[in-house]
Amino acid sequence: MAEQNGAKSNVENVLEVRDLKKYFPIRKGLLRRVVGQVRAVDEVNFHIRQGETLSLVGESGCGKTTTARCILRAVTPTSGEIRFRLDNGQTVNVATLPKSELRPLRPQMQMIFQDPYSSLNPRMTIADIIAEPMLINGMGSKDRQDRVAELMQVVGLPTAFMTRYPHAFSGGQRQRVGIARALALNPRLIVADEPVSALDVSVQAQIVNLLLELQDRLGLSYLFVAHDLSVVKHVSDRVAVMYVGKIVEVAETAALFKTPKHPYTEALLSAVPKPDPRLRSQRIILEGEVADPAHPPSGCYFHPRCRYVADVCRSETPHLEEIEPGHWVRCHRSREIILEGIGDQEISGTGD
Repeated sequence: MAEQNGAKSNVENVLEVRDLKKYFPIRKGLLRRVVGQVRAVDEVNFHIRQGETLSLVGESGCGKTTTARCILRAVTPTSGEIRFRLDNGQTVNVATLPKSELRPLRPQMQMIFQDPYSSLNPRMTIADIIAEPMLINGMGSKDRQDRVAELMQVVGLPTAFMTRYPHAFSGGQRQRVGIARALALNPRLIVADEPVSALDVSVQAQIVNLLLELQDRLGLSYLFVAHDLSVVKHVSDRVAVMYVGKIVEVAETAALFKTPKHPYTEALLSAVPKPDPRLRSQRIILEGEVADPAHPPSGCYFHPRCRYVADVCRSETPHLEEIEPGHWVRCHRSREIILEGIGDQEISGTGD
């Protein structure tokens, strides 16, 4: 799978996900018998290199957040491997680690949550919120205080705010607190679950630029979960597109935006706002509903909504294959259809 993901070697990968699955049981009746499975994450494969940002994009309910939570073992995967490289060079399979062995791993894998209003404890001061991971991991009181002051400066908050409570802050300031908390234990990988989607557009740019600055300064690797492609284009090295629990396309950001190879990616790109009114494009309106992950269609999950559908799409399941160097697609017709992307000047949004 390392070769499929285009990795040069395991040493370069901070994270490597192989055939990850997460099925949730459907129970009915008085005895709560299992009558089916919701395939929230289904055979997901990708990798993240040191210092790289991989964005995971797709519609709501496609499995992005469940994938992120599996990686952090907030939920236990049904099967598959989550290979994480520790700072000592050793690699562990997070998917199968006993809970007793997860705690030493936590400092190296942290999460920034979507909603800065609900992810901070309203009864704790800003200093206590940022210091909590350090307290749990046994850091002394004086060291915690010094580290909190350092982190607040790193994320652009005055140290005078340390004794205040979350209600006194704006959404952008609260998200800065969340970022400081995630950095408290010097992690190697940060999972950012839609970290700017709940913020005003003007504040989004500030938070995205802060994340990029921290990445350069600290050598962080990001899994950036998002649905706003204008943000994704600005922040990502590579992009993975999900549809109904499966990765349907993975490529470097520029290649994916300019020359998409999967019809679903083309439809997503067609909805991206363009700043120049002279740049008119026809938005692709997908017919029908998103496939039910409890009862997915045969063949390609996207075929009921695809305008390029062929007979093979209805009967045979496509596999993720490399059609160009570093460009992986799950589509039977990816080599024969020409899809429309967007250029560098044809996108507006955060950071541009």
